[in-house]
Amino acid sequence: MNSLVYMLLAAAGYLLAYRLYGRFLGRRIFELSNRNRMPAHRFRDDVDYIPSKRHIVLGHHFTTIAGLGPIVGPAIGIIWGWLPATLWVIFGSIFLGAVHDFSAMVMSARHRGRTLGDLTGDLLNPTTRHAFQLIIQFLLWIVVAIFAMIMGILFTMYPQSVLPIWLQIPIAVWLGRRLYRGENDTFQSLVALVLMYLSIGLGLYFPITVPPIAGSPIVTWTLILLAYAFIASTLPVHVLLQPRDYINSNQLLIAMALLTLGLCVAHPPLTAPALNPAAFAPGTDIPPLFPLLFITIACGAISGFHSLAASGTVVKQIDKEEDMLAIGYGGMLIEGLLAALALAAIAGGMGMGLVKGEVLYTGAEAFRVHYASWASAQGMAAMIEAFVVGAANLLGALGIPPELGKSLIAVFIVSFAGTTLDSATRIQRLSLQEIFRNREGVVMRPLHNNYAATLVVVVMAAALCFAQPGAKGALVLWPMFGALNQLLAALGLTVATVYLAKKGKNILITFLPMLFMLVMTTWAMAINLRDFYARGNMLLFSLSVVILLLTLWLLIGAACSLRGGQRTHLNEDLAPEPGE
Repeated sequence: MNSLVYMLLAAAGYLLAYRLYGRFLGRRIFELSNRNRMPAHRFRDDVDYIPSKRHIVLGHHFTTIAGLGPIVGPAIGIIWGWLPATLWVIFGSIFLGAVHDFSAMVMSARHRGRTLGDLTGDLLNPTTRHAFQLIIQFLLWIVVAIFAMIMGILFTMYPQSVLPIWLQIPIAVWLGRRLYRGENDTFQSLVALVLMYLSIGLGLYFPITVPPIAGSPIVTWTLILLAYAFIASTLPVHVLLQPRDYINSNQLLIAMALLTLGLCVAHPPLTAPALNPAAFAPGTDIPPLFPLLFITIACGAISGFHSLAASGTVVKQIDKEEDMLAIGYGGMLIEGLLAALALAAIAGGMGMGLVKGEVLYTGAEAFRVHYASWASAQGMAAMIEAFVVGAANLLGALGIPPELGKSLIAVFIVSFAGTTLDSATRIQRLSLQEIFRNREGVVMRPLHNNYAATLVVVVMAAALCFAQPGAKGALVLWPMFGALNQLLAALGLTVATVYLAKKGKNILITFLPMLFMLVMTTWAMAINLRDFYARGNMLLFSLSVVILLLTLWLLIGAACSLRGGQRTHLNEDLAPEPGE
């Protein structure tokens, strides 16, 4: 198939899904109404709660949920072939991921902007709240630690990206001040983008490296990045987090437009196989497609982290309830489109030329060389290389020099990793404070103080990072992350199913995706348990057993809530806007 036709079909499918299925969910199932007053207005504090324009919140939400997921996941998942990866990305994002994100956002908005873990106690029963919040804290602990390390690795791999990434901070602060004053956001954001792209040019001439600590520059970067995460996640959201993510979302649109133009000019065929014969051959080291594909490609299809972002930071910035359709459902479809574009860049763009060991490979041979085995496709360098090479080739078709093209893509990738780092830190702080909130709704000291609570989060992440040399301690727990993240998505859909049942709505839109994800994730975790036990890794084996027991606890609570199937009263906070 031609890569341009491939992308046109994907884009048409997402647009049709939004106009038909998305609007059906918003109007008929969740009954969105701008009469309902949003938490951003009711609890406005100009720190976490601040009503903002829809496109600005969409930019923040998209960059928070995306991170490296829509690139890294497809870069590994394509090893089974571009066809199964594409089917999962498209149908998964439309019927599972977007429903999951949207429902989490709506439930949170109607329960005072509380996180999904906290409101689980109201929707299921009080004991399930603690089980869900323990799973959330464990997942976010890994996310903050691993992304601090990943950004350190990326800065080391692409020193030309360091200067533009750090210059993005003062640019974002400048933009945030103007947006907060209500100035013309179109003009101001264009100025910010011009400044950012100028900084990318500077980065090419002034690549930055740091002196190693404990023999590794990654350790140095990890320390710097954790300090940055503390500062960024305690600042008012409109000062840095929101404008920086808005800049990155505009950067994404430009990058996607350039790559699409590259597809229009070069329109390479998809030289990667639709189904990779090597993945199904006897004796291969490539694991089975079921259930591993659905764990490997997460953010491009469905990811549990998204529900934490939707109910953690994003919902506290939404101005009107009807905006949630574009932000929650539409944001996930944009991420799915990015994942499809990543697949096109790898399946088609990489075939335009891949250099390995000073040898140039093209066409199907480029795919076979890069994906010779499961081991060869693993590791940060290998995962990023497939996309960077393919994307740079497409940009080259527009006359963009290879080094500049790689720098543009590198800044794009590192920027998204940075949004995940500080957003996850803020989300974990909010979730931690909810755990220690008393019956009167007051956070117990000392975690009542945002700085103290954030310090706990950052110190915990640092302890995990430096539990191993080279700041690689988070890699000890990383083998659990994929299944755990998708398990959280299944649990988020479980809570949404109970919510819809109590409102007397059709539960099939969340129940069927929940069932599918529960089967895939428990299957994957069972494989992990077998592998952990066989390798004698009792730490991961024991933690996995605990997570499964907590999951069983939640499912029993959900089953009890659903028993009888009767519509019950929900303590929703639907106070109308003043004057309504």
